[in-house]
Amino acid sequence: MSRSITRPVVAGLAAGLLTVPALPTVAATSGLRVVPACTTSLTTARPVTAAPWPQRRYDPTRLAPLATGAGVTVAVVDSGVDRAHPQLAERVLTGTDLLDLGGDGSRDCAGHGTGVASIIAAAPRPGVAFHGLAPDARILPVRVSEQQVVQGRESGRTVTADEFARAIRWAVDHDADVINLSVVLYADDPEVRSAVRYAVDRDVVLVAAAGNLHDSGDPQPFPAGYDGVIGVGAIGADGVRATFSQTGPYVDLVAPGSEVLTAAPGAGHHQVEGTSYAAPFVAATAALLRGYRPELTAAQVAERIIATADPAPGVGQGGGYGAGVLNPYRAVTETGGSRAAGPRQVTALADDRADPATLARQARRESARDRALLVGVVVGMTAATVVLLALVLPRGARRRWRPAGEA
Repeated sequence: MSRSITRPVVAGLAAGLLTVPALPTVAATSGLRVVPACTTSLTTARPVTAAPWPQRRYDPTRLAPLATGAGVTVAVVDSGVDRAHPQLAERVLTGTDLLDLGGDGSRDCAGHGTGVASIIAAAPRPGVAFHGLAPDARILPVRVSEQQVVQGRESGRTVTADEFARAIRWAVDHDADVINLSVVLYADDPEVRSAVRYAVDRDVVLVAAAGNLHDSGDPQPFPAGYDGVIGVGAIGADGVRATFSQTGPYVDLVAPGSEVLTAAPGAGHHQVEGTSYAAPFVAATAALLRGYRPELTAAQVAERIIATADPAPGVGQGGGYGAGVLNPYRAVTETGGSRAAGPRQVTALADDRADPATLARQARRESARDRALLVGVVVGMTAATVVLLALVLPRGARRRWRPAGEA
């Protein structure tokens, strides 16, 4: 039985920097794919010296003495990752290209994957305040798209859902510890679902963008909607959910995704937005944890990241914040939040989860009530004993009661 072909879309939005003509359809000769050159050069970007707001919020220097992601491989299934950028040099492994066969994943015509990878692993450089949250992690590029946002619409080639599923499996089979999926399908595809299960069963942490179609009714996004995948929404510098960021039970937590600074292909930086760029902050945190606490399973890593999220304005009000705002420092340093049990499914947290502060207040009130009841019982029993003794002792004296054994 045939089924319609579903193609994934990138989950990033333009920030006025990637407006280019639409890309042509790939030519085919004798059944072979012809690998085209990038038809349009991306706008040259200058290096940015000022610290971007996510950098100020998370301050990776606090984490550096503890964890840097060293020894951890993060697969970036995206538009490719340009290893020529000075901050990504020596951090990008040989990957694969499922869009143009024969490539190693280092070709990026859109700049999307390069930006995502830089949030994870861009190296510190003198005079540049921006660098990745897990700067010693290795990036494994898996190229599946060259989409760009043109006048508010995605334009460009991308693989089919079956090939996207193959990309996930390829990353797992090439030793990825974490897989970042800043790509969205708006249909439940059995091959992709099977590939996600394949990764979960092999103890890989999966992180996916929650999508940018809030104004279009929040259609169900995949892979974020699958069990075992951490779904990530976006916030701005004010901590409030970005207007485009989707809401639903598939949002496990939120991270910076508006006015985010990333590396641009070649050199320099540019500002972008979208849940695409929120997901790699979470993937980087997973890399920090996998390096710092290698005994934790993928499920335990996910649990810890979600359990240590900071409260957000919309938590408990269906505001699309999931458990709250990502806090990498708490995720790495707090000792609780993980059990020694075996792997299990990680399900999305509902948006109506109670505010942790409210739960704490309720616990304190219940404790105070229990103490009051205990004091009341003790006081009541003491009073009853006094009354009883007042009645019994005079009678005993009159009847000359003596302790047992006394002459």
